Amino acid sequence: MEGDIVTTILLPGILAFIMFSLGLGLTVEDFVRIVRQPRALLVGVLCHFVLLPLICFLLLKAVGIGGVFAIGFMILAACPTGTTSNLLTYIARGDVALAVSFTAVASVATIFTLPPIVIWSMQHFGGNAQGAGGAGVTVPVGLMMGQIFLMLGVPVGLGMLVRARWPDGALRWEPRATRVAAVLFILIVLGAVAKNWVLLRDNFGSLAGFAIGLNLLMLAVGFLVAWLARLSRRQSVTLGIETAVQNATLAIVIASTVLQDDALAIPGGLYGVLMYAGGLLFAFGMRRFTRS
Repeated sequence: MEGDIVTTILLPGILAFIMFSLGLGLTVEDFVRIVRQPRALLVGVLCHFVLLPLICFLLLKAVGIGGVFAIGFMILAACPTGTTSNLLTYIARGDVALAVSFTAVASVATIFTLPPIVIWSMQHFGGNAQGAGGAGVTVPVGLMMGQIFLMLGVPVGLGMLVRARWPDGALRWEPRATRVAAVLFILIVLGAVAKNWVLLRDNFGSLAGFAIGLNLLMLAVGFLVAWLARLSRRQSVTLGIETAVQNATLAIVIASTVLQDDALAIPGGLYGVLMYAGGLLFAFGMRRFTRS
């Protein structure tokens, strides 16, 4: 019964609060700004929604990771960029306005892009998986899209509504909500690790190495693709971060709540912690070469 409460109520509730806190920092102008710089948006979409899942899949095949862990990493790769990417962009002296706008757009677009990638990954890697990732298990696209919309779209929309109606209060509350969201994310990760400690302990070496490698590679890919597209250095730094920093909380909730297999949440929890090491290294490194 306690496990059901955690999976069906607590985890979705935590994610809803995190997405609500994101909405408090957004306005319609953030979305309008994207229209004014469509090239940066298109490059970001290419890096985040095409190259990230593709490279993650190719690395999984090259390294030989399969089963629930492969599905877990693909779930992570299909998630939108994490809200902390905005903070890392600020540290790196990147384009914060672009970061905020892309985070908002990615959160909405994921409602449509995540279910097909997850279902395909389950079908491709499911032969060696346990539980929800096992062969013969299918998740209707419509059902998953509806659940993701409720977990992402509704809380973000409510947060934006509060920001529009009570801007002063929302601006005062948003930093506190962000700190609370960070603590809640840590609790989610600790819970997933504790529940699957033996599985994580036996596979930590290969999973941690893969997570770090994927993170560093995508930081570099996002930056280089943006640079080759002749975007500014600040925009290139921003898209490097936006490509590699994922919403690990959503990955964990999708695994535990929608797919009902906590083992699938391990890659998301592990990446959600380790990505900050690479992200901070990248941010402080680029800060030295980026004008404020």
